Amino acid sequence: MPEVQLTEAGRKELEERLEYLKSVRRAEIAEEIKTARGFGDLSENAEYDAARKAQAEMEGEIAEIEATLRLAKIIHETTVTCAEIIDGKEQLCKTYTIVGTAEADLAHGRISDESPVGSALLKSTQGQIVEVPLPNGKIKRLKVLRVVR
Repeated sequence: MPEVQLTEAGRKELEERLEYLKSVRRAEIAEEIKTARGFGDLSENAEYDAARKAQAEMEGEIAEIEATLRLAKIIHETTVTCAEIIDGKEQLCKTYTIVGTAEADLAHGRISDESPVGSALLKSTQGQIVEVPLPNGKIKRLKVLRVVR
């Protein structure tokens, strides 16, 4: 598994999820398995099968989170407000929060530091015009209005 970049908030969120899975969810699933065993023949017990499947999925998630946290490199969250330049005019003011790939959520304005826009804006400064090469071959021009690191 390659190095994963996380903000401090992203690391904390994963640690909280891991703690919940280990301390609360494991006990819940163990109780579900115990209850399902009481229903009799395990070979034809759908509740037992469902509980065992949930247990396997949870253990897989625990292992994945632990691996992510082991390999995580903490990065600082950067928020950039910029205006897109279209036909020489500033339009479409947007604010992007640049985070690690694992935390990216475009619907909430959180973009990956590895995305074309994120990597172009990551080291930008206020007032700078940034040209972002897009996968379709076009160039997006952005004027940086504000940077918070």
